[in-house]
Amino acid sequence: MPKTIIVSNRLPVKLSQEGEEFILKTSEGGLATGLGSIYKQDGNIWVGWPGTAVETDEQRFQVTQKLQEENLYPVFLSQEQVNNFYEGFSNETLWPVFHYMATYAKFEQVFWKSYVQVNRLFAAAVMENIEDDDTVWVHDYQLLLVPSFLRELKPNLSIGFFNHIPFPSFEIFRLIPWRRQLIHGILGADLIGFHTYDDVRHFLSTVTHLSGYRSSANVISLEGRSVVVESFPMGIDDKKFSSAIADKKVQENIGTLQKMFGETKMILSIDRLDYSKGIIQRLHAFELLLSEQGDFKEKVSLYMIVVPSRDTVPQYKELRDQIDKLVGNINAKYRTISWVPIHYFYQSAPFEMLAALYHFAHICLVTPMRDGMNLVCKEYVASRVNNDGMLILSEMAGAAKELVDAWIVNPNNVHEISEAIYVALKMPLDEQERRMRQLRYVVEKFNINSWVRNFMNRLKEVKQMQESMQAKRLNSDKEQQIRSTYTERKRRVFFLDYDGTLVDFHTNIYLAKPDKELYGLLKELSSDPANKVVLISGRNYQTLQEWLGDLQMDMIAEHGAWTKFHGDDWKSIPGLTDDWKKDVLQVLNTYTDRTPGSFIEEKAFSLVWHFRRTDEGLGELRANELTNNLKYLVSDRGLQILQGNKVIEVKNAEINKGKAVAAWVMENQPDMIIAIGDDYTDEDIFKTLAEDAITIKVGSNISAAKYFLHSYRDVRRFLATLAKTSTATQSI
Repeated sequence: MPKTIIVSNRLPVKLSQEGEEFILKTSEGGLATGLGSIYKQDGNIWVGWPGTAVETDEQRFQVTQKLQEENLYPVFLSQEQVNNFYEGFSNETLWPVFHYMATYAKFEQVFWKSYVQVNRLFAAAVMENIEDDDTVWVHDYQLLLVPSFLRELKPNLSIGFFNHIPFPSFEIFRLIPWRRQLIHGILGADLIGFHTYDDVRHFLSTVTHLSGYRSSANVISLEGRSVVVESFPMGIDDKKFSSAIADKKVQENIGTLQKMFGETKMILSIDRLDYSKGIIQRLHAFELLLSEQGDFKEKVSLYMIVVPSRDTVPQYKELRDQIDKLVGNINAKYRTISWVPIHYFYQSAPFEMLAALYHFAHICLVTPMRDGMNLVCKEYVASRVNNDGMLILSEMAGAAKELVDAWIVNPNNVHEISEAIYVALKMPLDEQERRMRQLRYVVEKFNINSWVRNFMNRLKEVKQMQESMQAKRLNSDKEQQIRSTYTERKRRVFFLDYDGTLVDFHTNIYLAKPDKELYGLLKELSSDPANKVVLISGRNYQTLQEWLGDLQMDMIAEHGAWTKFHGDDWKSIPGLTDDWKKDVLQVLNTYTDRTPGSFIEEKAFSLVWHFRRTDEGLGELRANELTNNLKYLVSDRGLQILQGNKVIEVKNAEINKGKAVAAWVMENQPDMIIAIGDDYTDEDIFKTLAEDAITIKVGSNISAAKYFLHSYRDVRRFLATLAKTSTATQSI
């Protein structure tokens, strides 16, 4: 039976050693809780680092045996690997860059080498447990290369990847020297998940900038697959927190808090020690409240838990010292004999204490500078079974996209946070209840089980989509059938688009000249007496004549405006006019001036605005504006607007590749037709041709073509096999 293999940096257990024996304790992390229902059933397993160094082979065997009883499989790391891969590249390179704190980042080659090495170890561990039809779900920034390593080892594997921290904009991500390798690594997955749509947009933008792959909506078209990128906001086990109030220990802790605080209202703050959490700004906001709103002295206290994290690293040690100093100063300035403004704990807290704090706190203050999701706010909401209390939430946390009934603040604005605390303390109970009911509805509906189910179901859909596309792909069996028919026919014709079909796209359109390989291939195909090769392109006829005019081919230029049969001169469609150009050119010039990198190409009966050299995003924005602008200008002039790959073209409506091909077929009556193209204009050809024609789309987008090939390289290979078939047939 197919199983799911979960892969993360840490296993969902804590490993400790007592004497000669290793003890396992379940982790309370969000990922461990959320995926616990998956890895413990149906033979599923979880691959990850056990969290501590295991030195000897005997100890590793013992740990492996104990973990396998829990469906867990360890990846053992040396202390050096932990230092360079985890503490180094993961947390001193990726973490600060992904959280927009690039000044803290270290770009060390030794970190990168270890990161690659350890990611290969994780991929190898998966392969030791993989079987056909299994699914792999890789998690988080420590393992960005694992999907591509797995894809190399098992090309048809179903792979999902989820990134649990923010994904930065391209301008930030590009700072990483190994940016292309990291993107390539992630693209090994079939489905890539993030917490928010902002992260999805940033990732898609980065991919198009760095890789050159095309993306349409949320689908990236690779040469071999289509990869889907979507947002899946992570939830929590809401029942665990809502039902915790019934626990005896939780009730005891609530009683202790009531005795400690009495009528004083509690503001709760829980974070791991990290510069991305906004702890210093939060303290300043609380101090501002006390200084400006004297009525709240002795009536409100901040209960702050900071969980220790990497405080030996200079930035973290400095942050801890700042927190210690600031808390001390505030308490020294405002405390009284019976009241302490800030209760500060630099330690983790057991679940029973956390649950008690969530149930007791009047306000939960969650104001990170940047956070992927942040589950503390959801845990607080789930715990508010009486529908009271107030959540103050940073707009920079992924959860802010869902929990819109919280009081949303900018974490950099200390005055805004202070004002939000004031409003929350004064908020009437009915308004608290209105907000909290809506928040609880969201947290309950989109819980951890919903998150897991949505991701896994979507991954299945993506694989089904890929399989349906594979069924249409021009595979070896279909190629053999075409070759068999090819050898029997005597009047064969090839309708071949140029850019994107026979050659790759170039930023400079004039550098896409045919290379030696392509020239030789076209010459070989066209020299066969049974073949007619028709090059049909949107390029102007002068360029086609210069590049390929000496070959025994017919050519159709400017989408059908110009035609040249081999041995004849170029001829245009009768009745075409270009008197509309002046008005359209004025509009195009305006947008060219406003869009750096764009340029205009003028053809005999059309104008083309190219934006392939503009910044990603800006070109698309201007293209949409331009298209809307042109619609009013061309509506009554018999013109057509065509939107292609990084181009907007305005031409006479009579010009159409489909019409040109239909006219050629009617005059020449071939007994076999093969048409190949990559653009929207080639769809007119596919729709025009008879059912028995071999129509092929380059790229895996929706098309009227019968088959598809992934790239111009596949097209050349396919044509070369037919050319060889002709040669072999003639020699018999």
